[in-house]
Amino acid sequence: MSTERRTAIVTGAARGIGAAIARRLAADGMAVAVLDLEESACADTAASITEQGGTAMAVAADVADEAAVNAAVAKVTADLAAPTVLVNNAGVTRDDLLFKMTAQDWDTVMNVHLRGSFLMSRAVQGHMVEAGFGRIVNLSSTSALGNRGQANYAAAKAGLQGFTKTLAIELGRYGVTANAIAPGFIETEMTAATAQRMGMDFAEMKKAAADQIPVGRIGLPDDIAHAAAFLVGEQAGFVSGQVIYVAGGPTN
Repeated sequence: MSTERRTAIVTGAARGIGAAIARRLAADGMAVAVLDLEESACADTAASITEQGGTAMAVAADVADEAAVNAAVAKVTADLAAPTVLVNNAGVTRDDLLFKMTAQDWDTVMNVHLRGSFLMSRAVQGHMVEAGFGRIVNLSSTSALGNRGQANYAAAKAGLQGFTKTLAIELGRYGVTANAIAPGFIETEMTAATAQRMGMDFAEMKKAAADQIPVGRIGLPDDIAHAAAFLVGEQAGFVSGQVIYVAGGPTN
């Protein structure tokens, strides 16, 4: 096992799953760039890491903006070190039924999830190839299997799975792995907002979801962070091109 300290970038890390992953990777000894749309939004996550003795920096970037992504990766490289771990977690929802979904709703979701993951991965892969080591983890979703009112989100998350498998094929010879995590129902601000949008009590939504999950509970951000920690680890070098469903049971 290598004792070299790795530098990781986690996108969409201001809160929820991204923040949990950033904290976990820092606890595992990585220097972590906590990236989100606004630096002020991810400052708390970075501060919580440094308060625990870890190394972190807050970085602002719109992952769908090519120039902003390249500038952010350059800043991380200059201020921390060349990143060899990337977790593409940034995401948004613009849910609606197909006949009511606007082209802007479609484009926004595609740009953040797919274009953002492409731009971030392309920006860091050179550092990974040079180091002979790299770990890319993309956040998909059980919605990739289809979900009412989420034509855009489901298509984007399914697209990320194909993107992941292609990265694994192209980059494997350079010591770089690419995998995807597909969470099921996870308790986050995003799922709470979904409940509000649907006019449902969040506690009732969580209970209804838990009743359908074999392990009898909903997921927490730390459940995803544990899976990410494994996939980016030194010992996961023979795991690549996989989609890991972290959903409390089998998926269809």
